[in-house]
Amino acid sequence: MNNLQSSSLGDWLSRLEKAHPSAIELGLDRVSQVRDVMGLNPAFPVIVVGGTNGKGSTCAYLEAILRFQGYKTGLYTSPHLLHYNERLRIEGREASDAEIVAGLKAVEAARGDVSLTYFEHGTLAAMWQFVQAGVDVAILEVGLGGRLDAVNIFDPAVAVVTTIDLDHQSWLGETREAIGFEKAGIFRSGKAAVCGDPDPPKSLIEHARGIGAKLLKLGDNFAFEQENGNWCFRSEKVRLENLPMPSMSGKHQLANATTALAALGQVDGQLPVSLEAIHNGLANANIPGRFQRIHGPVEVVLDVAHNPESARALASNLHSFPVTGKSYAVFALLADKNASDVITPLKDCFDAWFVAGLPGERGQSGESLAAKARAVLSKSIEVFDNPSAAFAEARSRALEGDRITIFGSFHTVAEVLPDATTSRR
Repeated sequence: MNNLQSSSLGDWLSRLEKAHPSAIELGLDRVSQVRDVMGLNPAFPVIVVGGTNGKGSTCAYLEAILRFQGYKTGLYTSPHLLHYNERLRIEGREASDAEIVAGLKAVEAARGDVSLTYFEHGTLAAMWQFVQAGVDVAILEVGLGGRLDAVNIFDPAVAVVTTIDLDHQSWLGETREAIGFEKAGIFRSGKAAVCGDPDPPKSLIEHARGIGAKLLKLGDNFAFEQENGNWCFRSEKVRLENLPMPSMSGKHQLANATTALAALGQVDGQLPVSLEAIHNGLANANIPGRFQRIHGPVEVVLDVAHNPESARALASNLHSFPVTGKSYAVFALLADKNASDVITPLKDCFDAWFVAGLPGERGQSGESLAAKARAVLSKSIEVFDNPSAAFAEARSRALEGDRITIFGSFHTVAEVLPDATTSRR
């Protein structure tokens, strides 16, 4: 890709999408070779966050708390909603096109004949940028699984697994036990392994014990309790009272925030944080598309829920914030997701469903998704070519006191987000 040396970020990303024979190829050998050529052995602490759901929110709490303490943070997440720059943040600021391109060039110069996937190339470029920027700590979100994910080439000071549920079964296995083993692959011998799932698969527990990791589980080694509009965190070392409710809505956010605090407690020797930083971080952490509520005469909710666990969390959150009028669903799902398992927890949450298609190799038509929905639902189902058209129709029908919820995929939320955040009724 030498002809890309002076190209734009868009050109780089377009080429990277086609550079490797497959979009996903799990394994660490190729990406490790390039890491070693680049000399990417960060001297600063690395926090790796994996899990089925809650990864992005947990990373956001970690970043916010550490930033309020005054640390120079690096944050690498995926996927993005609107712009690739969202994936790479330094001190809370999205990296510029020029900064990202500089990292991609550095990887390209080092890789030689080694073929890298889009995600592998981006992961190496992100760490290169963090080293160049001289961050105090890097927070890395696992892309897929954990054991064979490119992020796992970097040894964490503490590894976090948020929750374990069925998702990406074609890559990770058909059971929670199989998936739990893959997620646990980010744990390290002698290092803290924080699990935010109160009932993790035995495979995760056994792997942690087998390698000599220090496993800490939600409900056993750390926990949270709600009290009078605030909450408290407890672990084996500390108890923090009267904490502010997390800035992001939803019951599950307490578990995510608690998991983040537990992780920070395991690196307090390297990265101590004050109670003030914790308060400020919890109150200000934010990430789009995670039960994002846009208030108005017609409330709009955007949620990237796309698997059974996240669908259950979305249903719980919707019930916790009832509306006086009707509820409309704008729903689009990738073809490799189990539509029935996603729809079932939400079947009583909406008066009408506006089902839409998604493009691409993993996409499916609105008609295909509607056929799957009709096998589960007895409610009104209308079909649209794309999420934007579905949202436009829902918005045209909604009256004051109604709510529109957009969910099913990052792609779904990304398409509707610009219209949803600029529209008011």
